[in-house]
Amino acid sequence: MAGFLDRAKEQAQRGLTQGKQKIDEVQAQRTGGDLLKTLGAAYLAERRGSGSPQATQQALQAVESHIATHGDGFLRA
Repeated sequence: MAGFLDRAKEQAQRGLTQGKQKIDEVQAQRTGGDLLKTLGAAYLAERRGSGSPQATQQALQAVESHIATHGDGFLRA
C-alpha cells in the first residue's frame, strides 16, 4: 500500500509542476502581448507627432528583454 501511495504522490507532484509551468508560459505570453501593444502604441504616437523616439526605444527594449528571458513564442501567437 505504501508503494502505491508513493507513486500517487509522485504523480501528483509531476502534475503540479506541469501545471505551474503551463501557467508561467501563459503569463509570459500575456506579458509579451502587452509589451507588443505598448510598442505599437509608442510607435504610432511617435509617427503622429505626439510621442517620442525615447518612448518607442524603451518599449522596444522591453520587448527585446522579454524575448531574451522567455523566448519569442509570443510573437507567433
